[in-house]
Amino acid sequence: MAYKISSECVKCGACAPVCPVDAISEGDDQYEIDPDICVDCGSCAEVCPVGAISSGE
Repeated sequence: MAYKISSECVKCGACAPVCPVDAISEGDDQYEIDPDICVDCGSCAEVCPVGAISSGE
């Protein structure tokens, strides 16, 4: 399952640069993870300062 970004996202941008497959992009209200590209590595969740990213499990 791909990681997901919740509405708690503050659009700080910390997650996008650490994604090894560029699955994260800036949406209108928050960053978004493309589930078809995400490799479920968890790098983004580790750097999120507000804990808005979690695994889809």
